[in-house]
Amino acid sequence: MKWENRSSVSEFLLLGLPVRPEQQGMFFALFLGMYLITVLGNLLIILLIRLDPRLHTPMYFFLSHLALTDVSFSSVTVPKMLINMQTQDQSIPYSGCIAQMYFFIFFTDLDNFLLTSMAYDRYVAICHPLHYTTIMTEGLCTLLVAVSWIFSCASALSHTLLLAHLSFCAHNTIPHFFCDLASLVKLSCSDTSLNDMVIFTVGVAVITLPLICILISYGRIGATILKVPSTKGICKALSTCGSHLSVVYLYYGAIIGLYFFPSSSHSNDKDIIASVTYTVVTPLLNPFIYSLRNKDMKGALERLFKGVAIS
Repeated sequence: MKWENRSSVSEFLLLGLPVRPEQQGMFFALFLGMYLITVLGNLLIILLIRLDPRLHTPMYFFLSHLALTDVSFSSVTVPKMLINMQTQDQSIPYSGCIAQMYFFIFFTDLDNFLLTSMAYDRYVAICHPLHYTTIMTEGLCTLLVAVSWIFSCASALSHTLLLAHLSFCAHNTIPHFFCDLASLVKLSCSDTSLNDMVIFTVGVAVITLPLICILISYGRIGATILKVPSTKGICKALSTCGSHLSVVYLYYGAIIGLYFFPSSSHSNDKDIIASVTYTVVTPLLNPFIYSLRNKDMKGALERLFKGVAIS
């Protein structure tokens, strides 16, 4: 059966954010500013880690990949949302919608795996400090990142290929600001039982399992901290993990609120707010969380500015 005969929908309509028309300009300026800060802040983190030899450690290696993921993650959805708000054109081509969905899932899953790798790095640093350099080798760090990319690609590809076999007959309105997988499956006039099963199975694998690994890592870290007799040691351990814990709380808090406590079928405003939190707000806050609370990052930034001033 030819592709053209399987679906009569050539484009979808994104309803966007639930804001009144007179508020469009204000929200456009707000999200444009947030997006620019996200891009510049995360690119600055990547630049600092790249240029400063003091930051060539496993923790900052993972952080540089997380920053790159955050830039890409926001760029998948926010520019299209801004264009729609400015032009009032809600349409997105079928192929563009599928591509946006693929990369959204890919970078969401990649975030999950990278946060898990960073939690393991903190676990080794605090629970096995004497063996840290022998465990967290360059080869292991590269392997963890490579596996994260491979698993994320496989997850996104599985959803995309299954969605490509669905037919979309008449309804093409997506009550969201991007092409959300769940919304697309609901619009299909085909049997979606296999899609629903894969969404649940893969969702458990790429969201729940990494979260469990993170919780186990920090449970071990917490037990180790309680054994440290000195207040200085406890403060040092907390400062080491505080930034990562803040990001994990923001990211997984929004995802759990969205997928484990879904809103009613008649109102999806809560879903949109939760999506904005982990697609716009969390990538925006990451540079501030990792920079303002991190002496190494602030030192690298000062050295960069001094080097620029001298030259």
